[in-house]
Amino acid sequence: MSSLLRLGTPARFSVLLLGFALLVAGCGGGSADGDDLGEGRHRLTGLVLSVSEERRSLLVDHDEIPGYMPRMTMEFKVGSGDLALARPGMRIRGVIYESGDGFHLEQMWPIDDAGQRIVEEAARVLRQDTVTRGRAAYREVGEQLPDFALYDQNGDVAQPSRFRGKQIVLNFIFTRCPDATMCPASTMKMMQLQQMGREAGVPNLQLISITLDPEYDTPGVLRQYAELRGIDTGNFSFLTGPERAIKDLMAQLGVLAFAEGPLINHTLATVLIDENGKIVHRVDGSQWQPGDFAKRLKGGNRKEDT
Repeated sequence: MSSLLRLGTPARFSVLLLGFALLVAGCGGGSADGDDLGEGRHRLTGLVLSVSEERRSLLVDHDEIPGYMPRMTMEFKVGSGDLALARPGMRIRGVIYESGDGFHLEQMWPIDDAGQRIVEEAARVLRQDTVTRGRAAYREVGEQLPDFALYDQNGDVAQPSRFRGKQIVLNFIFTRCPDATMCPASTMKMMQLQQMGREAGVPNLQLISITLDPEYDTPGVLRQYAELRGIDTGNFSFLTGPERAIKDLMAQLGVLAFAEGPLINHTLATVLIDENGKIVHRVDGSQWQPGDFAKRLKGGNRKEDT
């Protein structure tokens, strides 16, 4: 996987972003909604009955899987993020497969009708806004952060209103990124900025990383990604949701991405948004410095970049 070069003028970049946004207009409205699961993999919906940390599994009363399995209660092994996310009484959807050690459940999403309505309506409004803005879809410094609704690493709905009054540093990553100079480096820099903000006494810093790969990066996967890196998610949120909404956010925030199998070629952008939701600074590419952003944060005691 390699990064894409940042194009020359904002006007030219906006034209390409518009084409990209229109290209993905027909994408599905939800995450992991494609039908190409691969042999031996099946979609599942059901109710979590119990969570076993010792067995790293969920006991699920699942609905009938047409052509494969009747409704029954079964145990499914899950990843650590989904294990932490699940609770008895939660309705879920996901993908199951069988291996030598039993059945596994992945791509797990909580089923929350109220939350889903909020996310779907926000995606519809964002899609319309992207199309209406046309060549001006790309938001320059000085413009407002677009409105959206996505899910965080806890499965809760996250909207800009939740972060109002915060100074936001936002970027896009994906958890399977194999290029150490891209997403892994960006996440490390965000962690460094989080520490700098803490040491400088910045009271209202909020970090946000939005996935480029919502089909794979479910809330549980993002939670596991953060836990494995020892990330304090108290003011660092990882967001996922409908592919259509994420593509529109990318278009409006100046990020390009193209899938090549399980890998994604993409540009990088790190954006600073003030307490009122206005974009006040951005750096394109992988060479942004946490110290530069730390100096631009309001409040706290400023420290020189090292």
